[in-house]
Amino acid sequence: MMEKLRSLELHFADLEARLGAAETYADPALVARLNKEQRELEPVVSAYRAYTRRRQDMSDAQALMGDPDMKELAQEEFQQAKADLERLEEAIKILLLPRDPNDEKNVIVEIRAGVGGEEAALFAHSLFRMYSMYADARRWKVEVDSVNETELGGVKEICFTVEGGGAWSRLKFESGVHRVQRVPETESGGRIHTSTVTVAVLPQVDEVDFQLDPADIEMQVFRSSGAGGQHVNKTSSAVRLIHKPTGTVVECQQERSQFQNRDKAMQLLRSRLYEEKVREQEDAVTAQRRSQVGTGMRNERIRTYNFPQGRMTDHRINLTLYKLENVMNGDLDEIIDGLVTADQAQRLRETEG
Repeated sequence: MMEKLRSLELHFADLEARLGAAETYADPALVARLNKEQRELEPVVSAYRAYTRRRQDMSDAQALMGDPDMKELAQEEFQQAKADLERLEEAIKILLLPRDPNDEKNVIVEIRAGVGGEEAALFAHSLFRMYSMYADARRWKVEVDSVNETELGGVKEICFTVEGGGAWSRLKFESGVHRVQRVPETESGGRIHTSTVTVAVLPQVDEVDFQLDPADIEMQVFRSSGAGGQHVNKTSSAVRLIHKPTGTVVECQQERSQFQNRDKAMQLLRSRLYEEKVREQEDAVTAQRRSQVGTGMRNERIRTYNFPQGRMTDHRINLTLYKLENVMNGDLDEIIDGLVTADQAQRLRETEG
């Protein structure tokens, strides 16, 4: 591991030198590529440099232990340096794990009401609000691509794009079944109902990442409509795309232009088919095991939101928080940090096993 770290440090120094060279700035594309590579290497190189400093500190402290006047201070420094080295070594192992190539991508999120009728639709809207508030706190941009609303303010399904650096790295664990337990406003007897909503999170895939054959796609146009069947506009601007080989169907109706809706629908179709291809590849490689966090299966119950108790439980990492109101207002970092940590620990076990 140390040899690899030394190699990375030398490469990092080479990047710094190339970025400092005047001739480099004549090529903006090269500057952007070198800056990106430098940003990706910086955390592991910084951790390695801290590790080498503390290893030298530990060696210096050990040398001073023979001096009676310095022995106590030297022993204290030695133990502290040793503890720091153990912590830094674990951090470096995590930083050296293979990066998810999609981590910096934007995401497409699909939320669908499941079991529970109108109550499920209302909770689907609540989840959309939760993710929107989380995105806003991180200065990400949210754009609704398509929505099927109910007359009581819920959504049967909604598809939206989240644009921002690292969106996939933070939201990729949200795929699965979200269960809600609460008393509906229409329930006169105060009985708690259990409803479900499914969430699918897809990396937004560019054409260069995944190409589609136009001959495989059938396009249909129709009028956009809102709750109660009322038309949003009187032209056929909404677009439905059908991928004939797989039967995958996507729709987009939020934009006024048919061409804009088609472009967004193509992005969604490309992302769905890319996700399916990646899943097939992963299944072939990991048929005997699945990561503790990150299966991404849409039929896997991942989380329960219990309103009477103000409790949220993520079943994959056995995390329970009694601050449901904060969670529903977009305070998701504690949950997502726990999922990221669990995923890293699982991947470490796999590499060491």
